[in-house]
Amino acid sequence: MNPIYLPWIEQMFYKRDCISIIPSSREPHRCIPGCQICQQLVRCCCGRLIKEHNIFAGNADINISDDQIQPEVWTVEEHTAKSPTNAYGTIDFQGGSQGCKAKFIRLSSDSKIEDILNLMVKEWRMQLPKLLISVHGGRQKFDLHPRIKDALSKGFTKAAETTGAWILTGGLNNGVAEHIGDALKDHASHMRHKVCTIGITPWGLVDGRQDLIGRNVVAPYQTLLNPLSKLHLLNSLHTHFILVDNGTVGQHGTDIHIRKELERRISLQQIHSRTGKRIPTVALILEGGPNTILTVYEYLQENPPVPVVVCEGSGRAADLLAYVYKQTESQG
Repeated sequence: MNPIYLPWIEQMFYKRDCISIIPSSREPHRCIPGCQICQQLVRCCCGRLIKEHNIFAGNADINISDDQIQPEVWTVEEHTAKSPTNAYGTIDFQGGSQGCKAKFIRLSSDSKIEDILNLMVKEWRMQLPKLLISVHGGRQKFDLHPRIKDALSKGFTKAAETTGAWILTGGLNNGVAEHIGDALKDHASHMRHKVCTIGITPWGLVDGRQDLIGRNVVAPYQTLLNPLSKLHLLNSLHTHFILVDNGTVGQHGTDIHIRKELERRISLQQIHSRTGKRIPTVALILEGGPNTILTVYEYLQENPPVPVVVCEGSGRAADLLAYVYKQTESQG
């Protein structure tokens, strides 16, 4: 038997699927063993309904026996299986964002960072930046004062364009990533060069992710959110998406490790081989909560520390950080 040839992307990158059934402790107790109605309602710790697991695909009448339901702690390593990625290519945003396209890939949360950077530079043909801007802050929708919106639209986007920067965000169409997208849209008519805006987000948080499944596809993607959905749309003003898959659905945080390590790897790249100067990183903070404060702390603990720009007036964590900084400065 001849070996099946896989494109290099599928040889290097994988997806993850839950292969076990471990009910979440938050789910109601089943009334009787084997009750099919209860089985339709119980969720596995991966976030999917039990019947949504691939092991039951195409068999809606299958009965789940008690010995298939395992009473243990769910982990990515023990309860998911890797297989070649089945979602990569180009997103073609539909609706009000016609003409907006972005490269994307679904990849496992333990993917090698050098492979990801290789994909970006060689397959996606992205020129290495002279500056990396990593944007952090609120994940939910929040309003910005017109003064800050104007500063983002003019100052931030101009700085990103003139320095040939890459912008990293969470990529979803809410919170800070949406504001970055709006700033780029408002300033687009004045830009000579397209800014690379990279969204790194969990695959399991993306609304409509099933529409992205396909190998080297051009995938039409609707930008109208189902009001009943607990998931999130991708922001159409981004140019690239890295969708991190650890086998879960509806859970935040699966992208954190990949994003941190990718930032570190990019910062080690040299701008000029003769001078040995490396790509500088700067963090931008808009609004945010406790996790944002922790992120700022981690940046400042780096060696050397990563400069952090805090947008005072954007709310919550950003305002708290600005206040503490001012008090520290005034009191020495």
